[in-house]
Amino acid sequence: MREADGVASTLDSTLAYCINPEQEERYDHPHAGGDDCTVLFLSPEVVASLEGGEPSLPRRPLAASPEIDLEHRLLLGAARRGDDPHELFERAIALAASALEQDDPRPVAAGRPATASARGALVAEAREALAADPQRSLPHLARELAVSPHHLSRVFSSATGTTISRHRIRLRVRAALERVAGGERNLARLAADLAFTDQSHLCRAVRSETGQTPSVLRRLLGDAPQAFDP
Repeated sequence: MREADGVASTLDSTLAYCINPEQEERYDHPHAGGDDCTVLFLSPEVVASLEGGEPSLPRRPLAASPEIDLEHRLLLGAARRGDDPHELFERAIALAASALEQDDPRPVAAGRPATASARGALVAEAREALAADPQRSLPHLARELAVSPHHLSRVFSSATGTTISRHRIRLRVRAALERVAGGERNLARLAADLAFTDQSHLCRAVRSETGQTPSVLRRLLGDAPQAFDP
């Protein structure tokens, strides 16, 4: 049981709710065992981008559809596995947007590029920025391109068939393969240079993209040219 702004709500696992900074709340647990919640902390800039420029989140509970609940659980599993932080952030933004769309889809849709040519130009600009610096975070990239993180993620995925975080990993894996083909043997140094969390993260990413481990690829690419332009 949650009381906020003088309004009481009965919350269960089919609902989500938002907390704005100025709100005073009270919770009571009518059943033993308390509760178990996942909390997403959103910056004011992200909130405004998801709410059509409004600085606050809805004050009534939001329905959490089965699809939202499953993605929430998958996101937790990915976080426990230590998946790429950029991918976790992008998925968290999409999860928040999906929950907010249950309340009112209009604010979340605000600012979406209206034409196919505008969407194509946005994707091209995102590719150019990531090629120059694959470590640009989604919020940073969205600010540069003057769109919301959620809509940038959605438009990019729709146009390319992959997420920004996956595209970023592919760029980094290709940079790693260039280094491996050039004779790099220190995988820990390679992982650090390319901003992977650690050597294991690098190996997982390379195997996910190529089906092979870096050590196998080192043997296969040992006599390969230093660069390859398809």
